[in-house]
Amino acid sequence: MLIRIDDLHLDYGTQTIFKGLQLVIHDQDRVCIVGRNGTGKSTLLKCLVGRAQPDSGEIQIRDGAKIAYLDQELPPASEETVRSYILTGVADTVNNVEKYNELALKSDEESLNAMQGLLDKIEADDGWNLATRVDQVLDRLGLDGSAQLSSLSGGWRRRADLGRALVTKPDVLLLDEPTNHLDVGAIDWLGNFLAEFNGALVFITHDRAFLRRVATSIAELDRGKLHLYQEDYETYLVKKEERLEIEEKHNALFDKRLADEEAWIRKGIKARRTRNEGRVRALKAMRLERSQRLEKQGKANIAHTSDVASGKMVAELTNVNFGFANKPLIKQFSSLVIRGDKIGLIGPNGVGKTTLLKLILGDLEPDSGSIRHGTKRSVAYFDQTRNVLDEDKSALDNIGEGRDFVEIKGKSRHVISYLEDFLFSGERARTPIRTLSGGERNRILLAKLFSKPFNVLVLDEPTNDLDVETLELLESMLVEYEGTLLLVSHDREFINNVVTSTAVFYGDGRIEEFPGGYDDWLRQGGSWDQLNDPEMNTPGTAAKVSSVTAAKSGTKKSSEEKKVAPVKKLSYNEQKELARLPDKIEKKEEQVASLEEAMAGTGFYSRPQSEIDQHMKKLNDAQQELENLYERWTELSD
Repeated sequence: MLIRIDDLHLDYGTQTIFKGLQLVIHDQDRVCIVGRNGTGKSTLLKCLVGRAQPDSGEIQIRDGAKIAYLDQELPPASEETVRSYILTGVADTVNNVEKYNELALKSDEESLNAMQGLLDKIEADDGWNLATRVDQVLDRLGLDGSAQLSSLSGGWRRRADLGRALVTKPDVLLLDEPTNHLDVGAIDWLGNFLAEFNGALVFITHDRAFLRRVATSIAELDRGKLHLYQEDYETYLVKKEERLEIEEKHNALFDKRLADEEAWIRKGIKARRTRNEGRVRALKAMRLERSQRLEKQGKANIAHTSDVASGKMVAELTNVNFGFANKPLIKQFSSLVIRGDKIGLIGPNGVGKTTLLKLILGDLEPDSGSIRHGTKRSVAYFDQTRNVLDEDKSALDNIGEGRDFVEIKGKSRHVISYLEDFLFSGERARTPIRTLSGGERNRILLAKLFSKPFNVLVLDEPTNDLDVETLELLESMLVEYEGTLLLVSHDREFINNVVTSTAVFYGDGRIEEFPGGYDDWLRQGGSWDQLNDPEMNTPGTAAKVSSVTAAKSGTKKSSEEKKVAPVKKLSYNEQKELARLPDKIEKKEEQVASLEEAMAGTGFYSRPQSEIDQHMKKLNDAQQELENLYERWTELSD
């Protein structure tokens, strides 16, 4: 037994965080703590390392056992070197060695006694071999000790943070959302590394692929209690539902019995005179038990208000080039974004994914090439920095913006009622944003985003900090969403479940599009090792791509295949036709918009039926012609 948690209780005001919580951690355990945002998962890890104190209960740690803790926030991008940052993990030992060396220059009795006390501590911590231990950690993680943290990408700063923990030689490693801010390659590396870690792991994650890969048991924190499942993720989901069904049946029986007892106590005068006092005391106990029951929190309800459909073409990019400070991010990229497309953008951090989004939205202009923006676009943008939230205001103020009601799907709803769909009670909805967990902030950002109509949805890292249940609800909404979606995410499962095509950033300015999600790209010959990390040299086996791995049509190619099928060239007349098509499409879109606007006008349906029928036929014909133009444009472009 490494750690035993016994009968832990903690309340924050009226909110119960822990209620009689029990858990035992053994050597080699791989425990993933799951639960909804705000249930206290991070608080539990902080209690284990003394950063938070429970109201009551006991935490026993085996004598001599060392615990290392990784916060979900990355180390700051400071000028500090990697080596000096790693040494902060053993700051006490470093200080003891320095003090010992200072005292060694003295010869008085007091200094000699102090040296003996320091010597015992240094030897217990293996302090004389500290430099060697740091070198071993740097080598194991592939880190350059002289590099400054400011020069590292998020993935490499996470490695530095891990090195800071490992230099302590921990028996237990506590990880709070370790995959946040990491790209897919870094997440894969971290999964491989943790699989070989020799100690016990207790971690929090909402990345389902990472959870499946690392965890051997799952502990769900639900309404203050911890339920341990020594199963894989799929079995846990089944057993969780079984537990909740049993709980609901038990509560229903209890409530029926309580109602019967309440009816008995309210009988006539004669019954009250002769009532059983023991039965009365039992009823009082039942009332108390019922008052202390923590109700199961309802499910989130994520819905959006659709705007009028955008034009068929959302954006057309032709030979686009863009870079910063002579550093090319996008080279000769051409693409057509059509209404209804759901495109995932994948690649290392800093490779230009957010830059491409801003080019498509018109927030940036290309260095060369051209971008045509479609008509009637109404954009909702989920920014990974959460800059659209006012940290000093509550969720109520951020969503309402001075209003008591918002319009959702054509119906007026009170802001409090709307926030309940995103699991915010009246009290929680009035709490300042800065005091909420990362997942709760993300839910508020989604609530703010979906409170206004849109037909183009841009999500830049929406999955960070969201609990699994909310993630799955968001997935369901996006699958049914009929507008255009542009998604940046490092959550492989989320991308696989949502997108219809994937744009892969290779790190040298080249972007290629593939049908399907992340796993479909892998099946077409893709590999993360083909991508270049632009913020730091890629470790180990990473190499530049030397050839195209798959055709845009999705046909799989053998890795040994060297010949590329010749591209069919357009005839002179076809080239002229392709050049004229954009103008024709634009004029036809304007015609369709004009006809639709006329139909929406007052008095349209008071016209003679023959005129209405003629107008509808004209609109249908125009829409069909527009569809034909787009099909021809796609045919010639491909």
